[in-house]
Amino acid sequence: MKNVLITGANKGLGFETARQLLRAGYFVFLGSRNHANGLAAQQQLEAEGLDQVAVIEIDVTSDDSVRAAAAAVRAHTPHLDVLLNNAGISGVSEQQPSTVALETIRTVLETNFYGVIRTTQALLPLLHQAPEAAIVNVSSDLASLTRHQQPEWPYYAFKGAAYGPSKTALNAWTVALAYELRDSAIQVNAVNPGFTATDLNGFQGTQTVEQGAAVLVHYATLPADGPRGQFFSPDGPTPW
Repeated sequence: MKNVLITGANKGLGFETARQLLRAGYFVFLGSRNHANGLAAQQQLEAEGLDQVAVIEIDVTSDDSVRAAAAAVRAHTPHLDVLLNNAGISGVSEQQPSTVALETIRTVLETNFYGVIRTTQALLPLLHQAPEAAIVNVSSDLASLTRHQQPEWPYYAFKGAAYGPSKTALNAWTVALAYELRDSAIQVNAVNPGFTATDLNGFQGTQTVEQGAAVLVHYATLPADGPRGQFFSPDGPTPW
């Protein structure tokens, strides 16, 4: 059985992705910053007959928490087949670039960028033990610098000072990591699931969590000879 760790999986997009991967036959490590919230999510899945799941308490902004989470996964399995870096925050209080508080940017980067690096580095030894593995870094349309230069793009006016730049940085790091791991059995890609209705955006998204999760599941389960170091959206490859 293949194993997947999903961060931020107790609700929203992460939770639905966990559900879909469980239905596909994966064992899911349900990453949750709050253990009680994770248990509630686990119980909901088990009530649906999806019982190949275990809660992993993980706060991606904490070195100690991430190390403990990696140890917990290692105690359960000698390998990890998929790491899905889903945990993220929006920085909804961010202001214009000329006036935003640096602390706002630091806070968003701590989860969306540094948190992904911290988590990935801790889990890489287990990913290397899998015959083939995948890292999916959950990105956003707002990470695309190319699209930000296109006035006809529907989200052209969305140029916040923290969230978009945090995902652009994540994309750049994804490219670097994919290059480093180019001769390994680990695929690395950045995936934008689309504008999904979750509490991250006040449920203003234009697609359902089922639709967004299906995109993540697709790229988390690519064949071994699948693409690497790319940026994907629901409509396929996305300009950087």
